[in-house]
Amino acid sequence: MTEEQKLLYAGKAKSVYVTDRPGVLAMKFRDDITAFDGMKKEVLPEKGSLNASVSEFLFRYLGSHGVKSHFLRMADERTMIVRALRMIPLEVIVRNIAAGSMVKNLPVAEGTPLEPPVIVIDYKDDAKHDPMVNDDLIVALRILDKRSLARMKRIALRTNTLLKEYLSMKGILLVDFKLEFGREADSLLIGDEISMDSMRLWDAATRQSLDKDVYRFEKGDVIETYRAVAGRIMDPPGEGS
Repeated sequence: MTEEQKLLYAGKAKSVYVTDRPGVLAMKFRDDITAFDGMKKEVLPEKGSLNASVSEFLFRYLGSHGVKSHFLRMADERTMIVRALRMIPLEVIVRNIAAGSMVKNLPVAEGTPLEPPVIVIDYKDDAKHDPMVNDDLIVALRILDKRSLARMKRIALRTNTLLKEYLSMKGILLVDFKLEFGREADSLLIGDEISMDSMRLWDAATRQSLDKDVYRFEKGDVIETYRAVAGRIMDPPGEGS
């Protein structure tokens, strides 16, 4: 049995450990929740296990449709066993509906549909507040070459199509979401998580927030919301819609 050994990295809401298997890590989802570059933070019991279970479900779903990730298996309800990737310091955001920082920074009204979906890429650096970068900068800084960048975008758009279609069956709008990528040999895989912390979700009927915006803007009970949306997401396809 692979077990946690030495702490490798502690982020805002997850801790990553070296295991006794080469090339395999244990990623523990903690109950910490943060917003606004860590200016707002709290510990909410059950939050970590809810995000872990949704991430597991969506990684398995994507994998069944040919989209590969670092996911291997769950060790327990909040610890995910994953492939060790050489992480790329980029956050790839796919936007289907205008919301969040896009509305704050650009002349577009919240709720405006975006067709085709918009890809925004940020350089992952908390100290620099994750500045936005374009393709030319990514290539010039030698973060990725043009071919790998194009491949990353294709995976992000394919992931968007799969998630959007699946969530729509559950009465959920996928407004936008964030992906992180890493390399295993020559393969480009999705890493990190796909959960209520990394997706912006609205109820299709009411436009009610079903994600971390509930915490950011104090829109209600965070754990109650996460628990309810996790239940909706993890119902088998075609049920619970």
